[in-house]
Amino acid sequence: MKSTLTLVGALLAAAVQAQEPSFPNKGPVEITVLFPAGTSADVTARLLADGMSKQLGGAKVIVFNRPGAGGAIGYKYVASQKPDGYSIVWNSNSISTTYHSGMLPFDYREFDAVARVLVESPVIAVRGDSKWKSLRELVSDAKSRPKGITVGNSGVGSHTHISSVALFKAAGVEAVDVPFGAAQVVPSLLGGQVDAVLQLPAALSGHVKSGQVRLLASLTSTRDPLLGDVPTAREQGFDVSLEAWRGIAAPKGTPKLVIAMLEAAIRKTAESPDFVQASEKLGVRPAFMPAEEFGSLIAREDVELARLMQLIGLKK
Repeated sequence: MKSTLTLVGALLAAAVQAQEPSFPNKGPVEITVLFPAGTSADVTARLLADGMSKQLGGAKVIVFNRPGAGGAIGYKYVASQKPDGYSIVWNSNSISTTYHSGMLPFDYREFDAVARVLVESPVIAVRGDSKWKSLRELVSDAKSRPKGITVGNSGVGSHTHISSVALFKAAGVEAVDVPFGAAQVVPSLLGGQVDAVLQLPAALSGHVKSGQVRLLASLTSTRDPLLGDVPTAREQGFDVSLEAWRGIAAPKGTPKLVIAMLEAAIRKTAESPDFVQASEKLGVRPAFMPAEEFGSLIAREDVELARLMQLIGLKK
C-alpha cells in the first residue's frame, strides 16, 4: 500500500512540475530600450533589469539599445521575435505616437501589456528671471501678444510636443512650438531663444535647483511629490493631463503564465526601496500597474493621442 501511495505521489508531483512554466531557462531575457545608452530611459531600464534578474531566480535580464525613428526600430524588432517572454520592450507613450505619425506599420495591439513601471510629469518651465510666476500669468500675458509665445520641446511628434499643443489649445493661447533635439531644449531656454519649454523633469532638475529655471505647472492629474509645491495645470484652470509613462510589453501571443511571471518580477522590483530611491533621484516616479490595467490605459490613451496628433496635423 505504501509503495502504491509513493508512486501516486510521484506521479502527481511530476504532473504539477509539467504544468509549471519553465520560463526562464533558455537564456537571458532581453529588454529592448528605444533610446541610446546613458539616457534616463536607459538608466532606469538597467535598474529594472537588475531587479528582475534577482526576482527571476538569478536568470539574466539584459538591456539592448535599439534607438531610432521615434522608437519604430525597437518596436519592429521586438514584434518580430518569438512570443515566449525572452524578448520584451521598454515601451512608452511612443507606441501610439510612432504609429499615428506613420513611422510604424502596426499599433499597440501587436504587443501584450506586461506592466507599467514609471511615470514622468511633463512640466511647463520658464527662465528663473522671468516675470511669469504661474501658468495663469503666462497664459494671460500670451493672450495679449499678437504672436503669442514660443515654446521649446524635444522634437516633432514627441510627447513634449503633443503635450505643449494640448496645453495651449486648452488655454486658448497662440503658441509657436519650436522642436529641438532633447539636448538643445534647455540651453535654448536659458539663451533666450524661446519664452518657455515643455519638458520632462529630469532635463530640468539641476537648473531648477540653481534657480536658472522656474517650473510653472505639471501636466498631471495630481501634484507630483517629486516636484515639491509645483501646481498642476488643472489646478490653474486648464484641464490637461498627459503623464509620460514607461513599462514593459511583450510580443502578442506571449503565454499568460509567462506574462504573470514577468509582471510579478516587475512589481517586486518597482516597489523595492532601492529601485524607488534610485528612480526618484533621476526625477521619475515608480508607478506599478498590472498587465490588465496597463493594457486598458494604453488603449484609452491611444484614442486621445490620435485626436491630438490629428489636431496638430501629424496623424498619417
